[in-house]
Amino acid sequence: MAIENIPESYMKNQESIPDLFVYDFKMTEDIIKTKVNLNRHIFSFLQTGKKQVHFADTSVLVDNSQSLLLKKGNCLWSELLDTEETYYCKLFFFSEKRLKEFIQKHIKENQEHKEAISYFVIENDSYFDSYLNSLSTIMDAPVGFMDTLLTVKFEELLLYLINKYGVKFENYLLSLITEEKSPLKKVVEKNVYTSLTLEEIAFLCNMSLSTFKRHFIKEFEVSPGRWFRDKRLLKAKELILREGLKSSEVYFDLGYNNLSNFSSAFKNKFGVNPSEI
Repeated sequence: MAIENIPESYMKNQESIPDLFVYDFKMTEDIIKTKVNLNRHIFSFLQTGKKQVHFADTSVLVDNSQSLLLKKGNCLWSELLDTEETYYCKLFFFSEKRLKEFIQKHIKENQEHKEAISYFVIENDSYFDSYLNSLSTIMDAPVGFMDTLLTVKFEELLLYLINKYGVKFENYLLSLITEEKSPLKKVVEKNVYTSLTLEEIAFLCNMSLSTFKRHFIKEFEVSPGRWFRDKRLLKAKELILREGLKSSEVYFDLGYNNLSNFSSAFKNKFGVNPSEI
């Protein structure tokens, strides 16, 4: 059975994942034990049907009287019709970046981070009916404005759940934060400005190139080509502006094999040639 990468499989542009993303999932037949690589923490608001999720050490089954907050990672999930003809679930994905911003603003971290259990069960009430209706309305807004509104709605939801569940929910949010850098991240950050190819960096991570790219997008939320290019060009601009270096003095140390390719990439990024700044 193929592994489904979520939320990428729900998106038109899979190169980068937005910090906040809402998706309406519907189906008309049971789906049993789909292999899911969940690349974002997610609120699952089940409207019709039943949902069962299996993790490495536990499982959970809910109907539309409950919602779930699921920790990112690998799992198996089954989506089951109940008395209705259509299974319907509204999904709200959020990045760790947005979660950290919320925690810094609203939660006092006065306890040790504990390893997160894989889910938090939320008992639905009248609040969620109006909340989900407001999410549906937001999805018709222009893209830029929609992101602003989703930011407000994300904060609203977490504040409501803290009010509903208190310290228990605060502790769960804190447990979702992962501070330890992955081995991949350590290798990548040490080779940002080297001339190593992606294939060579993948080898250093003991991965095939395709596996490396998949894990890279999961870790950095953007394709490796774009991430390395942007990091190197921003560093080049800094060296030229602040230290007065010439492009011929920086291009090789920043991973470019010839000056022409560097100059072309620089102009595409910043709209001017290196010599013009």
